[in-house]
Amino acid sequence: MTETILDPDLPIIDPHHHLWDLRPMVPAFPDPQHPFIAAIAQKPYYNFDALKADTDTGHNVIATVFMECGAFYDLDRDEDMKVVGEVEYVNGVAAQAASGLYGDYRACAGIVGHANMMLGDRAAPVLEALVAAGNGRFKGIRHQGAWDADPEVLGPPFHAPEGLYRSASFREGFAHLGKMGLTFDAWVLEPQLGDVIDLARAFPDQPICLDHCGTPLGIASYKGKLGDRFDTWRSAIRELAGCGNVHVKLGGLAMAFCGQPDEGPGAGVDSETLAAMWRPYIETCIEAFGPQRAMFESNYPVDCWGATYPVLWNAFKRLASGESDEEKAALFSGTAARFYDMEHVLPVQ
Repeated sequence: MTETILDPDLPIIDPHHHLWDLRPMVPAFPDPQHPFIAAIAQKPYYNFDALKADTDTGHNVIATVFMECGAFYDLDRDEDMKVVGEVEYVNGVAAQAASGLYGDYRACAGIVGHANMMLGDRAAPVLEALVAAGNGRFKGIRHQGAWDADPEVLGPPFHAPEGLYRSASFREGFAHLGKMGLTFDAWVLEPQLGDVIDLARAFPDQPICLDHCGTPLGIASYKGKLGDRFDTWRSAIRELAGCGNVHVKLGGLAMAFCGQPDEGPGAGVDSETLAAMWRPYIETCIEAFGPQRAMFESNYPVDCWGATYPVLWNAFKRLASGESDEEKAALFSGTAARFYDMEHVLPVQ
């Protein structure tokens, strides 16, 4: 779908995207019909060139933050240290972007990797290796905790242990993030938001970012129940926003898990329709957290399920149309720059 780009000069830091090569894996997934698998199969190889092609479609994307996705692990390292390979790869992509060949564009100016917090104190040397591999770009980790009693919700690729963020071993490892000045990205599903609230209260000085508006569910046993569960989701979001150490990413709603839309890739839903669909969730998050603790995200290429990259950001701009210029600056770039300590990429005022 082609749309006129809205507010094309507004600087954007995309604080959440992936890079991967899933071509060898997608045919082997046990449930290729699962909507999530169908979505990532649209872009099974997503490298710098693919990211650049998407971010160069009319919006003023000045920088991005890479989010871990289990890609390019180094199999020559010990099990706990294999994750360092992903950060080494992404740091190379960041160096490519920073070469000057692509103007002021800074892809992967921030890198969020993965370390297994269940290692407890043994996570510390892994974190140190990740920091070294990031060459100043490494900002923190994500250890996803997504789980649901219905295995059809997440499909084959996921399933963290139930109650992961409440585990004593997890929290022993988690405590090292604050000591090293690192951030934490939390991905859970809407019924699990209480786990993030409990974690944030236990570590009130640890910067935490809730991914994907808390992932409201509209798939499998939750299909058709978004309206029924909205008040429960909203109550949890407001409670979480009471934790001053927590930020929220405004996006991820185009994932297959959310069913907004549920037609799948190539449906051609326009940005006006998407904005109307997502408005209750986005407005609730902005009202609860405020623009200084909220940031729009693409979650690409996962969110190609529901929108092309330019249409996605058009939808976000429609949703933010009532905000002041200062609030828009925060939502589209400033909050991400502060949270991930990369204010150097912002345009000079």
